[in-house]
Amino acid sequence: AILAQGKRYQQQSRSPHNPLVIMGKAAKGGKKLPSAPLAAKKTKVQKNPLFEKTPRNFRLGGDIQPKRDLTRFVRWPKYVRLQRMKKIMIMRLKMPPAINQFNMTIDKNQAATLLRLLKKYTPETNEAKKNRLMEQAQAKKDGQESKSKKPQVIKYGLNHVTTLIEQKTAKLVVIAHDVEPIETVCWLPALCRKKDVPYCIIKGKGRLGMLVHKKMASCVALTTVRQEDKSELDKLAENFKAQFNDNTEVRRRWGGGIMGTKSQHVTQRREKAVQIEQAKKLGLSIA
Repeated sequence: AILAQGKRYQQQSRSPHNPLVIMGKAAKGGKKLPSAPLAAKKTKVQKNPLFEKTPRNFRLGGDIQPKRDLTRFVRWPKYVRLQRMKKIMIMRLKMPPAINQFNMTIDKNQAATLLRLLKKYTPETNEAKKNRLMEQAQAKKDGQESKSKKPQVIKYGLNHVTTLIEQKTAKLVVIAHDVEPIETVCWLPALCRKKDVPYCIIKGKGRLGMLVHKKMASCVALTTVRQEDKSELDKLAENFKAQFNDNTEVRRRWGGGIMGTKSQHVTQRREKAVQIEQAKKLGLSIA
């Protein structure tokens, strides 16, 4: 009886009149639904076989990570940290006029003109001096007059320049702004003013050093120049006298005292709060 019932069920399920079979047929061979009118038609992109896409995988064990700017996280050498801290400290601390005057240097164009003039009077090298003296000695030995004369050159060395200023033989004194320690030259502008010798402050002790075949020079002085450069020297001396010697502002202006961004904002908020408080007392309203 159970077997007969199972056979009957199988026959019914295979029957074409079974609703499940009818639904399956409708799904297979039924009507096609229309596509959405506003849907974008998918176009197949033609891929060039020469340029294959090779996406990189930056996960563990994958491709090498790209280089990133890690400057902020670098542990800098001690001398770099010290010079950075020093710069910030100089900005924060208040600076008296005697020290602050070294921040007021000549501009780029003036420096270029001055260095061009000074370069013409670069001291001779040891080799050139030796050759000149040998020629003089040879000429003296032969009983002739020596043709080579001592060249006109710029004078350098702090003690030598100081002596030239005191004797008033220096026509122009050039002082570097970054001498270390600054105490070695901070009195030099005052001496130049007292002796009425034109002076100027230029950026870079290294630039002055290059003129005299040294690594650096704190100051240099011009005593004499050739006739063709006389007018240029007079013009420079006149300009620098007005800019430095006769400028009283240089001797009065304090420097430094520049606080950081956070401190400036705190100060501004504090000042604003004080203003609001005063306005309340006077019965005014500040937006």
